[in-house]
Amino acid sequence: MNARQQFGRAAEEAAARYLVRGGWTLLGRNVRIGRGELDLIARRGDVLAFVEVKARRTAEYGAPEDAVDARKRRQVARLAELWLSVRPWALRGVSDVRFDVIAVDGAVRPPAVRHLAGAFTLDG
Repeated sequence: MNARQQFGRAAEEAAARYLVRGGWTLLGRNVRIGRGELDLIARRGDVLAFVEVKARRTAEYGAPEDAVDARKRRQVARLAELWLSVRPWALRGVSDVRFDVIAVDGAVRPPAVRHLAGAFTLDG
């Protein structure tokens, strides 16, 4: 595993810890569906969140969340629909399904973790 992959894995671990500390239950991590992957699937109360994790080591190319472009949003939404289509039970007791982004900013020490709840919708 190269340094970039290690940083990405550490960022996903930090995001998972952040959610769990916030009272979320992780339903999935790095869930492969077809040709894509959902980083984290989490639930807290009546909220089900599909969470895209983005990390950057420097600010040279912008904030981590800037990397969640329209193509990525469409992909996450499509993968979430596929995941739910074979797991309708996951919607039991859920009143809000949303798409969150967790940005891990390695340009500061210690790396900052930002949770952008409802960062995007099915429409983009």
